[in-house]
Amino acid sequence: MEIKNIEGLRVSQIRDMVQQGGKFVVFPYTVSFILMTLKRSSDIYFIRPDENTFKYSYGYVFLNLIIGWWGIPWGPIYTIGSAYHHVVGGKDLTQAVMSHLAQHDPEANTNTYNINGIESSNQAGDINNERPTYNIPV
Repeated sequence: MEIKNIEGLRVSQIRDMVQQGGKFVVFPYTVSFILMTLKRSSDIYFIRPDENTFKYSYGYVFLNLIIGWWGIPWGPIYTIGSAYHHVVGGKDLTQAVMSHLAQHDPEANTNTYNINGIESSNQAGDINNERPTYNIPV
């Protein structure tokens, strides 16, 4: 899935916006073909603190309402569930996305770790060519 609306932002800026009320959401929608019903989700959208989700979700709302109902028996059930998520502003994935972004932050210094005051190195260029070690107190 692609994350939309974060172009040009650093992870630290995104973290600040999330603390101010920004969030990552997907918009579920339903597609039905008489005997077959598919439940899908949009790409992930970053909703900034001062934005409304409607400008990102209206296409999925119309898609859901036009072609979601026709499958028997799951079409109406999934369409109502998807419509609920549109009304509440999308399905919130903020915690999962922020965790992923923090782990893959290019600005983060992951060469050393400081766990409970004991610093370890993750650099492979040691004198003895030893494997990196982590001092984690038990």
